[in-house]
Amino acid sequence: MLFSAFTINTTESTCSSTTMSCSSSTLILPSVVTKNGFRRFSSKQQLDKSRVFMSSISVGSRAAASAVVDDALFADYKPTNAFLFPGQGAQAVGMGVEAQKVPAAAELYKRANEIMGFDLLDICINGPKEKLDSTVLSQPAIYVTSLAAVEMLRAREGGQLIIDSVDVTCGLSLGEYTALAFAGAFSFEDGLKLVKLRGEAMQDAADAAKSAMVSIIGLDSDKVQQLCDAANEEVDEANKVQIANFLCPGNYAVSGGVKGIEAVEAKAKSFKARMTVRLAVAGAFHTSFMNPAVSRLETALGATEIRTPRIPVISNVDAQPHADPDTIKKILASQVTSPVQWETTIKTLLTKGLKKSYELGPGKVIAGIVKRMDRGAEIENIGA
Repeated sequence: MLFSAFTINTTESTCSSTTMSCSSSTLILPSVVTKNGFRRFSSKQQLDKSRVFMSSISVGSRAAASAVVDDALFADYKPTNAFLFPGQGAQAVGMGVEAQKVPAAAELYKRANEIMGFDLLDICINGPKEKLDSTVLSQPAIYVTSLAAVEMLRAREGGQLIIDSVDVTCGLSLGEYTALAFAGAFSFEDGLKLVKLRGEAMQDAADAAKSAMVSIIGLDSDKVQQLCDAANEEVDEANKVQIANFLCPGNYAVSGGVKGIEAVEAKAKSFKARMTVRLAVAGAFHTSFMNPAVSRLETALGATEIRTPRIPVISNVDAQPHADPDTIKKILASQVTSPVQWETTIKTLLTKGLKKSYELGPGKVIAGIVKRMDRGAEIENIGA
C-alpha cells in the first residue's frame, strides 16, 4: 500500500505503488544443502542458542518422550539477507508466464492444479481479472507464483548462492505461509492446502457480515486511531472499525462494518488525511469479523505437520520469529483476526542491520514499502 503516484491495487493487506522441570540438551541437526536449498546444520555444529526440552509422559506401562522446541530459538537473530513475500492484492493477470520457462517453477503449477482441482495457471495467465482477484483464488495463486519465483532465482547464475545466503524471511499476511514453506516449516503441498482453505474460510466469514476495508493515506498511526475512535462513536457495536494493517508510515488500512467504514471516509478529510481508498476486498480482514474462519484454520493446522523453520520467519501477529511448531500453528490461526504488524517487522529488520532483501512473487508492493521506510535500502524484485 505504498503511494507515490498513488496507483492503488489493494485487497487483503496490500496496495501497490509505482515506487514503491525439564532437562535441556543441545539440538543437533545434520548439515546439508538439499535440492530445495534448505540449509541444515551438521552433527559437528551446534545450532546456536537451541534447546530441546524433554518431558516424559507415562502411558500405561510405557513412557513416551515428547520434544518441544524452545520457541525463543531465533530471538537473537541477526538478519543479513531476507526473502520477503507479497500478500493478497499483488496478483495480476499474466503472472506465471515467465515461470513456464523454468521446469522447476512450471512443475509447481502442475502440482498446484492437482490440489486445486482445476487449472490455476490458466487463471493466473488469462484471468479474467475478477476471478483472479477473488479471495479464494488470489491467495493460492500468489502463494504458488511466489514460490515459482524462488525456483526462477535458483535457475539463474548465482541464484543458489543467493538462496543459501538468506538468513531471515517473512511475508505480508498471506505471504507468511509462503515464507514458512520456503523455510521448510511445511511442504509446498501442505502449504497450498492451508492457503486454499484460508481463502475459502475468509470468504465465507466475509459473506456472513457486511464489512469492508479502506486505506488511509497521509496520516500517522496515532491519527488513524483517533479517526477510528471518532467513527466508532457514531456506529453500533456491529459496525466498529479498527486499524487492520500497519503497513508503513502514512499508509494504514482500516477494517470494520460498512457503516463504520463510511464514517471513517466521511471524517478523514477533517483529520487531514491526504486520501482514502476503499479496498476491493471481500470483507474486514484482520479483525474479529474473521472469527468464523479461525476454527476451520485451527482444525486444518492441527492436522498439518509443521516443523521448526530452518531460518527465522517473522510473524505478522507480533513481528517476532517463532520456532515451536505448536506456537506457529496458534499464530497462523489467530493471524486472520489480528492486525498486520508489517511496519514493525520491516523497521526491526532494518534496525538489526539487514543488508539486502528480495521480493519474490508478483508486483512490487513490498519493495515500495521498504523504500518508503528507508530510501537507501537495497531490495530486488524477483518476479514470475
